[in-house]
Amino acid sequence: MGKDYSRLSALPDDILLNILDRLGVLDAARTSILSRRWTQLAAKLSRLIINAQDFLPEGVSNVNVSDDEMFRVNAAAAEATKSILTRRNPGEHTIRVLSTAFYLRDDVPVSIGQAVGRAVETHLVETAQFSVMTGKVGTDDVDDDELVIYGREFMRFFEACPNAFGGLTSLDIENLRFGESDISNILITCKRLKHLRLLNCDSGDPSTLQVEHSHLSELSIVNCLLEQVKLNWLPQLTQMTFDGWINYQDPLVLGHVPLLETVSLTNIGYSFHNLVKLSEFLCGTSIRDLKLGFKSEKVWVQPELPTKSLASVFRQLRFVNLVDLPEGYDLTWTMFILEAAPLLKELYITVWDHACIMETDEEVRKENLYSENRGVEWDSAAPDFQHHNLVTLIIFGYKSEDCMVSYLRRVMASAVNLKDVFLYGKLLCNHCQDEKPSRFPWTKRQKISLKKRVTAGIESFAIIRSCSTLRADHLAKIVHPQCWLDISRTTLLSQQPVV
Repeated sequence: MGKDYSRLSALPDDILLNILDRLGVLDAARTSILSRRWTQLAAKLSRLIINAQDFLPEGVSNVNVSDDEMFRVNAAAAEATKSILTRRNPGEHTIRVLSTAFYLRDDVPVSIGQAVGRAVETHLVETAQFSVMTGKVGTDDVDDDELVIYGREFMRFFEACPNAFGGLTSLDIENLRFGESDISNILITCKRLKHLRLLNCDSGDPSTLQVEHSHLSELSIVNCLLEQVKLNWLPQLTQMTFDGWINYQDPLVLGHVPLLETVSLTNIGYSFHNLVKLSEFLCGTSIRDLKLGFKSEKVWVQPELPTKSLASVFRQLRFVNLVDLPEGYDLTWTMFILEAAPLLKELYITVWDHACIMETDEEVRKENLYSENRGVEWDSAAPDFQHHNLVTLIIFGYKSEDCMVSYLRRVMASAVNLKDVFLYGKLLCNHCQDEKPSRFPWTKRQKISLKKRVTAGIESFAIIRSCSTLRADHLAKIVHPQCWLDISRTTLLSQQPVV
């Protein structure tokens, strides 16, 4: 141990700092007991990431944390933030990342905010982040009174820490009810803001959120009770997530968003909702990466014939991810995306009746007008239509049923340069009860039969693969940082290669 310590201490400061930055703040702080040199090194870290949840006892998570634990870890996070920041010499070393995550309780947020505000004033801070938690998991756990209380607490925190918010580059907030002009005031104060995430935030009655900001590049609006979102002027916006809108008549209005290229749209389609035309919904954009989420309910997208407006929206499209399509319905409607997006390279499809997110009570479904017909019909693709750029097709929840076999044949016949087809079994969620595996060809004879059914009469060089594990590159593309589905809690049925 002594020799190892001596050898480590002999390294130059810049190498040791690089090692400490990779350890994380808590572990790096513990090294300060080794010697005066290590104490000085801990005060020079460039990445300061302090999360109250890191102070939770082993086995306790944000799901089951008690109020007492919440207060305790919050106080620990505040003390750590102040201690680490006060030991730094002003202006001596750049703070590349200053990230704090804490619960909205008592005066702790103000204490953390004032410490961050002083750091922003006295140090060069490249990235400053607040993640404000309420300790509630899921929007159903928060009632209206709590939304109002959390909203007032947050605004008290905001008004007490103008310097911190003036230097913020990232803000993640949840379960807040704002006053009419509160969000506008936050955006005006947070002049450096680049990333904004709103989860279950509203203004009481359905209202319109108007967003203008010169630096905002990523915007996420998830399960917010908003009648309409107007992105009036966002010249730097490149990524947008819009999950859960209540109005199907122009819920999103895109103004000046010239750089927008990554869009994620997720919603539940009810029986009374009109289908959304993407040529109108995304009018004026030219996106490269598109995710559409359906939460295992009615398909809310209207398949469209190729038009100039649709071609304009899809002309740069390279990647499409269709998430949680309902099981048992024809997928050929997705061919309109291929027709309208000649440069599309990758198509990901997840077919899943995910019990965790579906409403399964029949009475509730009737009362809330859930649609019993969750599919959509479209069959206008020309028989001789060819797509020359699609190289990868990936299907999660593949079943050797006629509708899927037919769809796979159609894509393989049209995509003349298709190289790889990956077929995964059904995603299994650890929280779903009594979930049954999907039927899939297990025996060698079944695999040969499936290959013959798919490729009969089709000239295609594509290789059909059935994967036993989820490839890292596939996982990276189906999971979004703000995705409502935590894929880390799911498993895949083990499969064997078809070919």
